[in-house]
Amino acid sequence: MAKLSRLAIAATLIGAPLAHTACPYDPNCLNNPYGAGSPYRADGLNNPYSPYGSPYSNRSATNPYATDAPKLYDSEGNYRGRLSTNPYHPDSTANPFGRYGSPTSPDSINNPYGAGNPYAPQPIYVVPQR
Repeated sequence: MAKLSRLAIAATLIGAPLAHTACPYDPNCLNNPYGAGSPYRADGLNNPYSPYGSPYSNRSATNPYATDAPKLYDSEGNYRGRLSTNPYHPDSTANPFGRYGSPTSPDSINNPYGAGNPYAPQPIYVVPQR
């Protein structure tokens, strides 16, 4: 994950049920409205004018046609797909038939018994494509 900024996610975000422990005081958590979850943050996923939150940007998690959406990694560096609302992209967390969006895949954050386990101690990180 090199020097890219990492944002811990711990909430239901953009249709992807990320049921990890809430972190409202962590400055890198999307649940913190004064940190990474701020709608005013220039590179924020919750800012509709940023390249990562705009419904028109190819790098956005909210653009259903985006092909370069932010990547997800767990704290051990395992790839967990792309945080995307694109139901057709093979790595999208919104693709119900894909490896990272299926509720039955062990690699999917949508599987509460797999990568989406709400009791997992490690957070999932969003790594925007720069």
